[in-house]
Amino acid sequence: MKRLLEAELIYGRLLDVSEPHLIARYNKALEGFGLRPTALTAFSIDMTGFSPEIADELGDRDYLDPNRVNRRFIIMTPDQAELPVVHTSFSNTAALMHEFFNANGRAINAITIKDALYGEIEDSVSVVDDIDDLLSINEVRFRVLSAEDMLGKAAELRGLVDRLKKVPTAWADDEMLNRMVELAKLTGDIRQNALVPDQLVFRHEAFWANHFGGVYVFLDDKTTTVICDPSVPGFRRSRPWQVSYIAINDHARIYDFLASTKRLQLPQASWVEESGLYQHRADMIVRGLIDEIDPTADLANADRIWLQTWMHRNAAVVARDGAYPFLQEMIRMVAATGTIKMQDVAPANRFMLVRAAPTHPDQWLVNRLISQLVPRDFVSRFVFDKQGFYDAYERYGESFKAYVVATLTGSYLKDKAAFRHKLYGLREE
Repeated sequence: MKRLLEAELIYGRLLDVSEPHLIARYNKALEGFGLRPTALTAFSIDMTGFSPEIADELGDRDYLDPNRVNRRFIIMTPDQAELPVVHTSFSNTAALMHEFFNANGRAINAITIKDALYGEIEDSVSVVDDIDDLLSINEVRFRVLSAEDMLGKAAELRGLVDRLKKVPTAWADDEMLNRMVELAKLTGDIRQNALVPDQLVFRHEAFWANHFGGVYVFLDDKTTTVICDPSVPGFRRSRPWQVSYIAINDHARIYDFLASTKRLQLPQASWVEESGLYQHRADMIVRGLIDEIDPTADLANADRIWLQTWMHRNAAVVARDGAYPFLQEMIRMVAATGTIKMQDVAPANRFMLVRAAPTHPDQWLVNRLISQLVPRDFVSRFVFDKQGFYDAYERYGESFKAYVVATLTGSYLKDKAAFRHKLYGLREE
């Protein structure tokens, strides 16, 4: 992983924490979770407060994700809202955190001046044993505490203010008035500073969970659709009257589901030619083939002429694999007819020709699924399914690892938003 770390392709864009008072607050949050405080004098955190350095120190990558449900969080600053989530068991953790930041911005801004927020994203289960446990999660509640008990002090001051207003003799209670002054010095004027989060309950929308090797859950008005390995506990047995189950290797049914629910953008010249997605995937396929045949090949420095020469010399290999000639044929078909008749395409090849509908709320989740079904496109896998990418990266040879890092840093990292818009039609909010 050294190359990924140096290129900031893993644990990139994290927030450095080195100020003693912030470390002290973080330690109080750790102690609140029953964890050992850190002895580090500097570490980095993601949006949820997860720190790869502290994970290494504790020897537990799931120290904020016990049982991989009811995710914990530590908020040191409002700036965490702009950070990625680098370790999670649910694909929508980042979305839920964004909702929490957006709904409670005033309180977070006010509290983190003097304190840190911490707690759990609680759902209806404590352990996931089968699919039914995942399907029972309909909404989540943020249980929020504060390291310096700023929330408790604000609540106490609010109660004393209410007593002062309602009890005529309260003005004569010097002890109470002194306590109010003491608390106000810590919390400020709670009539002006919103120190209590306004919204704590959020809807749990469509998601991917890393349990059982990966489970996709899509929600429609009257139907829930689960896509995963059919060996997962509860497959076709949990709520069969309201849940549709599709095996992860059933390309035909997955395609029919996504297309019929308008989650896919089907081939049209207007976006195919502008995006360059087919040529991108064709290039990924050729270079993957080269690595399979000659793992020592210097792909990072291979130009077009070298690639064409290799394909001519290995025409039988390219033809036998079939993916590259197929994509070239599809490029020609789109140019000639403006579209592709998907019913004439083998189900296993269809996902090379589509992307998630850019306007659908599930666009990121659908692109994640597509990237899993087109594994040679490691760029798409990195963009939408980083854990799947990291797992695949560990199996690459050294030469191919160097090429992968060079490709990602020379394309995606240069301008992520522009890259995502061009290839996948995604627009930044």
